[in-house]
Order: sequence, then C-alpha cells, then structure tokens
Amino acid sequence: MNWINNVVRPKISGLLSTAKREVPDNLWVKCPETGEMVFYKDLEANQFVVPGSNYHMRMDSQQRLRHLFDGGEYQLVAVPAVQQDPLRFRDGRKYTDRLKDAKTTTKLEDAVLVGEGQLDGRPVVAAVQDFRFMAGSLGMAAGEALVTGMLRAVELKTPFILFAASGGARMQEGILSLMQMPRTTIAVQRLKEARLPYIVVLTDPTTGGVTASYAMLGDVHIAEPGALICFAGPRVIQQTIREQLPDGFQRAEYLLSHGMVDMVVHRHQLRETLSRVCRLLMSGVQVAKPKDTHHMNGKPYMNGATVDARVMETAARESGGVVEPEVVPNSQRFEPGKTDKNRDDTASSANANDAPPGA
Repeated sequence: MNWINNVVRPKISGLLSTAKREVPDNLWVKCPETGEMVFYKDLEANQFVVPGSNYHMRMDSQQRLRHLFDGGEYQLVAVPAVQQDPLRFRDGRKYTDRLKDAKTTTKLEDAVLVGEGQLDGRPVVAAVQDFRFMAGSLGMAAGEALVTGMLRAVELKTPFILFAASGGARMQEGILSLMQMPRTTIAVQRLKEARLPYIVVLTDPTTGGVTASYAMLGDVHIAEPGALICFAGPRVIQQTIREQLPDGFQRAEYLLSHGMVDMVVHRHQLRETLSRVCRLLMSGVQVAKPKDTHHMNGKPYMNGATVDARVMETAARESGGVVEPEVVPNSQRFEPGKTDKNRDDTASSANANDAPPGA
C-alpha cells in the first residue's frame, strides 16, 4: 500500500497533470551584445565569456577567486566588522533593508571579498569587488576589507591583486564612504613602501570614486575586453558637453590606445598573465642604495626599488619578448635649462646637420 501511495500515484498524477514545470530563471542567458542565447552551464564552463561574441559577462567574487588560485582553493581573510548604518539613512527604503536584501541574495557580508592562496605556487592576496552587492559600491565595510587585504599582503610579503567592479561610492554612507578613498590610498602606499606589486584588474564596470582612487594607483593596470572604465559615465559627459562621443569611448580598448591602462587581456589568458606579472615584479628586485642616482623621473623604479636590467631583460624574454626603447632625436629632448628660443635654435641646427649635402 505504501508503495502504491508513494510511487505509483504520484507518477500517474504527474502524467495527467497539465501544469507547466517551473524552469530556472538562469537556465539560458542572453548575450547583451548579439542577443545570442547561451546555456548557463556552457557559459559557466567558459568562464562566463559568450562563445560566439567573446562578450565578457560579469562574474561574482567567489567565481573570480576560484579561477585565480591554484585548484580553486583559497582561504578567506577575516575582515573587522563595521557599523552597518551609521547615518540611519533612508530614501525610498531603509538602508538596513537594502543591506539585508543584498546579503540574502549574494550570501556576502559586503561588496568586497578578500582571499589568500597560491598562484602557480606563489603566495598571493587578492580582493574582488562583487557588483551584485549594491553595485559593488564603496562603503565603510568595503573600504575596511580592502585595507585589511593590502595590510595582509604586506604582512605575508606577497603581491596584492584587485579585481575592481563598482558603481562608485555608496551614497547611503555619505562622507564616511568618501573617507574610504584616502584610507585605501594610504594602504596602497604601504604596499609601495614594502616594495610589493599592486596589480589592478579593471572589469566591467569600474566607475566613480573607485576609479578616482585605489583602482588607478596600481603598478600594472589590466583591463578585460569591453570593460567600462571611467569616473563619470559617457551619457553624463555627452549631456554635459553636448557633443557626440567617439565609438568605444571609455571602454578598455579606447583607454589602452590613450595610455590609461597597460594591457587588455582576455579572461582565458588572465590567470596566466597575472602569474607572469607577479613573477616578473617579484624576481630580482634589489633595494636601491642611498648613493644610487639612476632614477626615472626623479624616483627609483618599481615601488622605490631599482631593478637589475639583466634580470628584467631575462624575465621579459621568458614572458614573450623585450620591447626596445624608441630612439628620440636630440632636437626633441626636453632640457629644463633651455629656453624656447634655445630649443628652436637647437632644432634648426639639428635639421641642418641632418639635411643631405647640397640641399
């Protein structure tokens, strides 16, 4: 009797039922660029890169850390707790209610997750901003997490990698949110004083006060393809200046061509690139002696330390080749002691010397 009630009757009821089965909301994902429908499991296996268009979808913080560290294994760095609603802010809803909903949806305490682990056998500390948590906005808790992660890297003497994704400062915390900008800047300075690499991966989108502070203070800036990176968005700028903006304005490739980022790297090559950069910046670094005067722009190279040129050349060759410096003619060199007239005379004489005989 139990077998009939538990197995047979439910199966018959299921066959006779006309009700539709519930389909998960994320079973299929639509590509924002081409409209292509991609099966979620296939998208997840491809690191959330749409196979047809190579469009880089957003990733949550846990997935980022799993793809970064060896074997997907890492330890979370404990972050000190902060006051949840210091200003008792309320707009359409209470700030505490918004925080509660974000925590329930993301299973996170705040927008930044910090982990430590191994990257190709090298210890690394990494922080990820999760855009799902109130647009990855920078508040007191996020600022505390970033500062804690950077100080942890100083303690362990490891590189610090940041995956930035944010809409800017968190307005519900007012001036307390803006104060996280100088706090994180000071923590970045601690990394530089310890001569440790600070590598920033700019993902879509990185905007507002995050771009205006720690996201643009890295030793190396890597951007994902198509990422929006800016302070004020293109729509705001276009409405302000009332002019049509160029195609791809404030996107990763546009910023690369204008010198704002160092490289644009596909997500499938990102882990390999980060490993190579960490190995390059952490190997062969020698502390500059006080009498050493070989500086670049008046400052020692690479976080206050000089690097042996032979070591840098060897490491660069292993990573894919050496970029030869461009030769600058004497007429184009800047010398502070010369006036504009002297530089013009120097340029004229240089042109005369370069001219062919009989010209």
